[in-house]
Amino acid sequence: MQTVVIHTDGGCHGNPGPGGWAAVLKCGPHRRELTGGVPATTNNRMELQAAIEALNALKRPCAVEFYTDSKYVRDGITTWVAGWKRNGWRTKTKEPVKNVDLWRQLETATVRHLIHWHWVKGHAGNGGNERCDELAQRAIDAVKRTHPPADLKASLRRFLSSTGAAAAAETSNSKGQNPRNIQAPSDLFGPATAGGAHPGEMFP
Repeated sequence: MQTVVIHTDGGCHGNPGPGGWAAVLKCGPHRRELTGGVPATTNNRMELQAAIEALNALKRPCAVEFYTDSKYVRDGITTWVAGWKRNGWRTKTKEPVKNVDLWRQLETATVRHLIHWHWVKGHAGNGGNERCDELAQRAIDAVKRTHPPADLKASLRRFLSSTGAAAAAETSNSKGQNPRNIQAPSDLFGPATAGGAHPGEMFP
């Protein structure tokens, strides 16, 4: 089982507002950067989306060193999720779990992998975190450039007025921009590693 190092970040302007997420994946000398944007969302949803997209980019089981500046993500997946599931995806106070659609996706994305979750302080000089923050901000800027202000306002109104499954479905499906590979393919698909596994088996 090869080791992949992942950094992720997400955020939005306004919270809620136009958002972006990013992930940087490294496996030996190979590297991949992913990013995407949403017209209306929250910081927490973008942090979750970044983690989901990063893990789903792995084509086979891996040992993952996962770095996030979101305690919401780190504590949620390592501590809270088990209790939420036992309670039918409700909190200790019997309230529905917020962002349950993304929590379910993240839990599913973790099953195949052996993951060690790390929390890092944001904007504190961690190279992977700083790069993800830069990419996420670019994604937000791209959303704002490609959506007229009226469209962004309408998206925000729909997001704020949505509740329950309807809100979950809208936000999950509103990613709009597909994850894009920032690095050139030649930077990803190099020769087989010493262990015989080609990076293409890990990254799509």
